[in-house]
Amino acid sequence: MSVQLTTGAVHHVSLTVADVARSQQFYTEVLGFEVALEIPPAVLLSNGSTIVGVHPAPNPDRALTDDRFDENRVGLDHLAFTVDSRDELERAKEIFDAAQVPHGEIEDLGPALGLKMYVLFFRDPDNIQLELCAMY
Repeated sequence: MSVQLTTGAVHHVSLTVADVARSQQFYTEVLGFEVALEIPPAVLLSNGSTIVGVHPAPNPDRALTDDRFDENRVGLDHLAFTVDSRDELERAKEIFDAAQVPHGEIEDLGPALGLKMYVLFFRDPDNIQLELCAMY
């Protein structure tokens, strides 16, 4: 193909969730997002640079009962957000522990990727894998 598009940063991501109110509470109370717009039954949340939409399944008749995210299926593997420092990752662990948010340990992925980057993986209420990245 000889013609290519030029794209910029990700504008937004939209997540299908089991319970919009529960997800809204998680993204606002744990991750500091604010409600940007309510478009029932969806809610758009913003942290000032990223918009995350949360909504129920677009076709409820096809939605699986008690479904949980699984990055081994085709589609999203995880969504990563930046933070300012490794100290912020440490603070995130404390917040996650207090809120009983499942998470891993802080990892230095820099050497393996040829970058200078610490990461912390965690899960939202639907088991969607999320990540915080701190460059150093």
